[in-house]
Amino acid sequence: MIKTRIGSKSDIEGVQQLQEKYLFKNLSEKDRENGFVTTPFTIAQLEEITKQNGIFIAENENNLIIAYAFAGSWEYFKQWEIFNFMVARFPQLSFNTNEITVKNSFQYGPVCIDKPYRSKGLLNQIFEEMRIEFVKKYPISITFINKINVISEKAHTQKLGWKIIDEFQFNNNTYIGLAFDMKNSVLN
Repeated sequence: MIKTRIGSKSDIEGVQQLQEKYLFKNLSEKDRENGFVTTPFTIAQLEEITKQNGIFIAENENNLIIAYAFAGSWEYFKQWEIFNFMVARFPQLSFNTNEITVKNSFQYGPVCIDKPYRSKGLLNQIFEEMRIEFVKKYPISITFINKINVISEKAHTQKLGWKIIDEFQFNNNTYIGLAFDMKNSVLN
């Protein structure tokens, strides 16, 4: 049975192992077609996000971490330049007629699911675990996906109902910016 929960410091090793397995730079071009993550997190960064209840994990019946999803304030994510670039774009964006600010939104992602567990509803399950925690503070979730990561775009727009609100260039890559209304459950 798969269980989802807020991650803790004791989960860091398992998160790092899964991260390494699906990190863009560690995959062949063919493997990247099945999805990838681009942001590597250090142990210190993982320790900090666990203190903020900002990592959500899924584990299998053997207590192995088979998925993770990050969520955090813009303050936490400002250590990576792409997030500062995204925040600078907020004044020209809106979602459901609401302006997007660092106060009413947060960064969701990356999310990573081990290949044998994909297409089984786990994305919705782990996302809902995160949504229940973060809707207490934020009405809007924001994320970005590399445009070549088609599998992630489809999963987020078709399975979870994210809306594309932006497209931008950063470090010679094209990204789409997406938003999600945190009042909407993704479990039926």
